[in-house]
Amino acid sequence: MTRASLDKQPHEVASMFDDVAARYDLTNDVLSLGQTRLWRKEVAKAVRARPAEKVLDLAAGTATSSQPFAATGAYVVPCDFSLGMLREGKKRHPWMPFTAGDATKLPFADGVFDAVTISFGLRNVQDVDQALRELYRVTKPGGRVVICEFSRPTWAPLRTVYTEYLMRALPPAARTVCSNPDAYVYLAESIRAWPDQPALAARLQGAGWSEVAWRNLTGGIVALHRGVRA
Repeated sequence: MTRASLDKQPHEVASMFDDVAARYDLTNDVLSLGQTRLWRKEVAKAVRARPAEKVLDLAAGTATSSQPFAATGAYVVPCDFSLGMLREGKKRHPWMPFTAGDATKLPFADGVFDAVTISFGLRNVQDVDQALRELYRVTKPGGRVVICEFSRPTWAPLRTVYTEYLMRALPPAARTVCSNPDAYVYLAESIRAWPDQPALAARLQGAGWSEVAWRNLTGGIVALHRGVRA
């Protein structure tokens, strides 16, 4: 079993997600106390996918996150660099165009997608700024980006409780439902090390995105960042 380190070597991160692919969605539902379903609904609202639009769902894993976009009639490309996740997703959704790809060098032409989105995957990328530039590159002018990622709770007491949960409760809880609980030690550490809402917004702007804004979910445990390609 593989546990990635915070330098986020791509082969380590991909191998770690290969290890947990079969039960990844179930584990996330359990450890988030069911909140992942609410967060996915909010992402779908923010993306506003429409019939015949092309949507890139990066770090899509098994494509659970892609289903709401497909339901609107959009053409959705689930993309991930974990082959284990892609194989598991293909079993569940054989009709979807699963694509293997690295966020820092996406296998798509310039200006292909009307919308690009990534949920809970950006913090696992070794070069976040390059990934944001790549998302910008493959988006059409006027297209949009939506990033859903763990963030910094805005209320200090919640922030304290949440940090304690991440480091003390989450890894033991993961052992009851996950084949590789050490992966969730890494995930807890990566959440703690991730920039807060204004810092991520600044990085989006630095990659070229305009009209950058964010909205907190669950008290800031998760934030939805949005931007537009000029």
